[in-house]
Amino acid sequence: MIKAVNTIRLKKGTGDEVAEKFNQAKSVHTFDGFVLMEVLIKENTEEFDEIQVCTTWEDHASFEAWRESRATRKAHEAQNNPKDDKAESPILGAELTTYEVHVQHHPAK
Repeated sequence: MIKAVNTIRLKKGTGDEVAEKFNQAKSVHTFDGFVLMEVLIKENTEEFDEIQVCTTWEDHASFEAWRESRATRKAHEAQNNPKDDKAESPILGAELTTYEVHVQHHPAK
């Protein structure tokens, strides 16, 4: 199992608004191998807001299939809707990191 963590730095004051966009499940939850999504909002930041979008997958192949599907869709959207939203985007930067899930503990019953 793997966990993919997309750490997104945002303009100060926009973290809650951006995180809310993840409240409604989109297509990621329909992909084979998808296990779980969590959106974390970093507390007590001073210069910028930060969220982490964490997805857990059964394996690397499932995660990569989703990424390839998403990249293809975004490329088609960009061709069909060319516009320059960079100046309006709250995103300052992002970094994707993947981890092997080595151990999980669940509550005792």
